[in-house]
Amino acid sequence: MPIPERLNPTFANARAPLTPLEQARKRLIVALDVPDAAAAIKLAEQLEDTCQWFKVGLELFVAAGPSVVELLVARGHSVFLDLKFNDIPNTVAGAVRSAAALGVRMITLHAAGGPAMLAAARTALEGVPNPPELLAVTVLTSMDPAQLKGIGIARPAAEQVELLAQMGLEAGIRGFVCSPQEVAALRTLTGPEGVLVIPGIRPAGAEIGDQKRIATPAEALRLGASYLVVGRPITQAPDPAEAAEAILKEMAEALEPQS
Repeated sequence: MPIPERLNPTFANARAPLTPLEQARKRLIVALDVPDAAAAIKLAEQLEDTCQWFKVGLELFVAAGPSVVELLVARGHSVFLDLKFNDIPNTVAGAVRSAAALGVRMITLHAAGGPAMLAAARTALEGVPNPPELLAVTVLTSMDPAQLKGIGIARPAAEQVELLAQMGLEAGIRGFVCSPQEVAALRTLTGPEGVLVIPGIRPAGAEIGDQKRIATPAEALRLGASYLVVGRPITQAPDPAEAAEAILKEMAEALEPQS
């Protein structure tokens, strides 16, 4: 079943004609959640002809520093820097400027940092040529009702996600990270111009691991996702390139135009 037009992000058809498989390659982000730069570059080499986007998160960035980002950018890859900045506005603004200078294409901030912090991050990119997309992280995909209750949030995850997303929009942020369960509501909230990046993606039959709120690649796209973040189902597979191709084919089926 193809994606309903009202849920299809604007950018998906912006550079027509792209085949569904070509669109899928531009929308799959592989999470390089590995302990060192050597492992990251090895994976990038294995996936060079398959994937365009790679995510650099806390584990890899703490181990390898900015140099691993620079290596990936130099190889022509698009980098999603997922460090989830959350600090006072001035500190986050400085971090955003430094990240942009590395050539990354997307940067995460915790929406819970508040509207002043989000606005400061947005302002920090004013005047930057071809600036990266700022993504406000709403509720982590590892959070279930018990985890939310533990940090004093009584409302359901879906309500908390929408509350934070609305706050982000008012602060000038148009990109968000949420679980597959909330993506349809956020697509309605943001419209087709919103950039929705969705972790918690597990192909049918894959292990769930520590993720709580998950979906298959096709399900997430049909709900309105812009980009899908996939880690262990690709990076821990015996043949990462083969695993990535299987996911891309599933995505491409969901991206087939409506007849």
